[in-house]
Amino acid sequence: MPVDKTEREVRTLVSQIEQGEIRLPEIQRGYVWKPTQVAKLVESLYRGYPSGSLLFWQTDEAPQTREAAISGPAGKAAVVPLYLLDGQQRVTSLHRVFTDHPQAAIVFNVETEKFQNQSAATAKDPRWIKVYDVLKPEADQWQLVGELHERNPGIAPNEISKRLQKLAAIPGHKFHMEVLRDFPYDEVTQIFVRVNSGGRSLKTSDLALATLSARWPGVLQKLEAEAKHWADRGYGDIDVTFLTRALTGAVLGRGLSAWSHARLVAATDDELDRGWATVRRGLRHLVPLLQNNLGASHSKLLPSMVVLLPLIVLLGEREDEQLDGGTADAILFWFLAATIRNRYSGSTDTRLGQDIPAARTEDPVRRLLDNLGVTGGVSIGPDDLAGRTVGSPYFFLSFLVAKEAGAKDWWGSIGISAAAEGSQALEYHHIHPQATLKNHPEKYSKGEINDLANLAFISGKANRKISHRSPRDYFPTLGDQELTAHLIPVDEDLRDADRYRSFLSARRRLLADAMTNLLERFRPAWLSPTSESTDPLSGAVLEFEWYDNTAGDDVLLARARTNSGTWSGTMSAADLEDVVAAAEAGVDGDLVIAGESTPVRVQDDLLEVPIGPFVVTGTLPEWRKVLDRERGDSHPIAALTQPEVERWEGEQLIFPVISVD
Repeated sequence: MPVDKTEREVRTLVSQIEQGEIRLPEIQRGYVWKPTQVAKLVESLYRGYPSGSLLFWQTDEAPQTREAAISGPAGKAAVVPLYLLDGQQRVTSLHRVFTDHPQAAIVFNVETEKFQNQSAATAKDPRWIKVYDVLKPEADQWQLVGELHERNPGIAPNEISKRLQKLAAIPGHKFHMEVLRDFPYDEVTQIFVRVNSGGRSLKTSDLALATLSARWPGVLQKLEAEAKHWADRGYGDIDVTFLTRALTGAVLGRGLSAWSHARLVAATDDELDRGWATVRRGLRHLVPLLQNNLGASHSKLLPSMVVLLPLIVLLGEREDEQLDGGTADAILFWFLAATIRNRYSGSTDTRLGQDIPAARTEDPVRRLLDNLGVTGGVSIGPDDLAGRTVGSPYFFLSFLVAKEAGAKDWWGSIGISAAAEGSQALEYHHIHPQATLKNHPEKYSKGEINDLANLAFISGKANRKISHRSPRDYFPTLGDQELTAHLIPVDEDLRDADRYRSFLSARRRLLADAMTNLLERFRPAWLSPTSESTDPLSGAVLEFEWYDNTAGDDVLLARARTNSGTWSGTMSAADLEDVVAAAEAGVDGDLVIAGESTPVRVQDDLLEVPIGPFVVTGTLPEWRKVLDRERGDSHPIAALTQPEVERWEGEQLIFPVISVD
């Protein structure tokens, strides 16, 4: 089976994808590049930097394909098409630039020779010109030079001309190409997986989808149609990636891992058909149960989607008989308990390998609760809520109990809802304003200010109306009933900032009691009640603070507290960002924390970083979100007080990075 090597100009590639002579096999991912990445690609071609090679497949077969993310449909090829295996993001991006796609409006600064996406600022700045205006077939270079010189008299016409000629030469840039000829589809899929598992890694869900596409042609259309069905019903997080996880779980009986694609290749057609039927049937039973019986109307409310996977199998494979109320309640009880226990915050594949088989037993909920270590009812205490923020699963429960108590928006007196839009869209409001607490003599910490007990669900309009006013000022305009529905204490002496910690304690008690009552309502009759909290993270807090250092690496300070003691340590913020970047390629790494080299690892699409008393774990988007937030709230390095270097000797707890404050 030959592999041909050749070259092709950018203009030819753009023309071929438009004419349908270059197509995307179904195993390809969707187009994901942002305008910033497109601008960097154009700049690389402008400066003559290496831009990588392209990998194609040519075959007499007619494999399933997906549409390229270009303006308008591709034409019908008059020749045997090439199927693009590696380079989709680059080729599609260039087509977008050459055809003036609105999401690839890249502009060029004729003075600084910089590239970026068009903005209101660049549109007003005479130094910027749209790349498309230089590359379009009818472009008149002399006219452009004259216009730019007139707008920028300080730049010599010859210099402008040289730079535009350099830009206009981009269509002639040649990409190196390799073309696989007459390889069978299953072998091409393995090549695709290996190519995309290198420096620019696919997630395990992408690899599984690629394998399913080869093994079961047409599966992508099934997944996309199912995803649209649920997006139309408020559950947009049931997307193609989630459905790939669900199908893999139903077929293999466990979560995704590096070996999933090999096992999927061996699955029979009957196993794939049965697995897909399980997923669709399970979702049609589970989502209405969450929406109607629990009040989780939209998937964006859910802290974790992975927790749904065992329940999809349970409901998708049970006998086709009416679901009695006791079983429905027991399912929701496990869902809530698994959510607040962060069941899948670490070792996801291992735990799904326990829970999916449990969901297939004769007594599935009892077995699932055994796996979770729950032997009685679940009680939530005020200490469980201490230090919790918007990233905590208790945030989800706080919404449920407020909604159940009849909480209404403080502007329009409309019941709180995740479906509200525009100025009525749901936000979380700091009951005691951040500005007051930050400047208070008590020196409240960031964790205290953002504590779950200081947050209420109201509309953006109401939030802006209240602004930075003290509860002492705006509570009287609401009335005790409005406050009580949001589980807010009505004691007047808790409305001043100097009594803020007492306010937090009082509201935690109200929230904890309401959450316990919610769980008790769904507790299976065969579970005995309990009055003890069993949350392993009760009393555990982790805070990050970013310090800007103009003379070297920025510093990230971590402060931890558990029932066993406190710990603090620093690390290089740049090194942690490098660890996150390396994790994209599935590469483990090392990070110096508190003066000691610490191994970090990537497992099941999660990055695990041991920090003091915790193993902090989360997906790469979750890690980036936390780091971006801390960078945006940074302090000058002069404000950093270096903690004493100390090593944590006790047991380390799994701590979700989304719960870091």
